[in-house]
Amino acid sequence: MKKYDALYIFVGVAKDDVLEANLAKALAEVTRLGGVVVAQDSLGKRTFARSMKKRDSGVYVKVRLEIDPQKLKELVARYRLVEEVFRVQFLAVDERREAKIAAERAARAERQARREAAQAAAIAEKTAQE
Repeated sequence: MKKYDALYIFVGVAKDDVLEANLAKALAEVTRLGGVVVAQDSLGKRTFARSMKKRDSGVYVKVRLEIDPQKLKELVARYRLVEEVFRVQFLAVDERREAKIAAERAARAERQARREAAQAAAIAEKTAQE
C-alpha cells in the first residue's frame, strides 16, 4: 500500500448534499479496490483558467488515500466511466518529505512557545518591579 494525494474536480454540483453523494460514489471505488481513504478536504468552488468541455468552474476536493500501486491504473480507468468525476489527479506522497515538514512544524511551534514564555516572563518581571 502506498499513500497518494488525489485531487478530484466535480462540475455541475449546486448543493453540498449532491457533492457529498458524488464524493461518496467516487471514494467507494477506492474502497472497492482495497484502498483506504485517510483524509479528505473540500477546497471549494474554483474557476478554471480556461473553459474545459464547456465548463467554467468546478468544486475541488483533496483526498489522501492508501492503495496498491498496481490498482491505481484500474482506479483511473474506473473514473473515466464515472460521470460525476470531471477530472482526477494522483500524486504519490514522499514519506521523507512529509517527515521533514512535520519536524519543521514541531520546531517552529517549539520556538513560538519559547518566545511566548519569554514574553510572559518579561511582563511578569516588569509588573513585579512596579
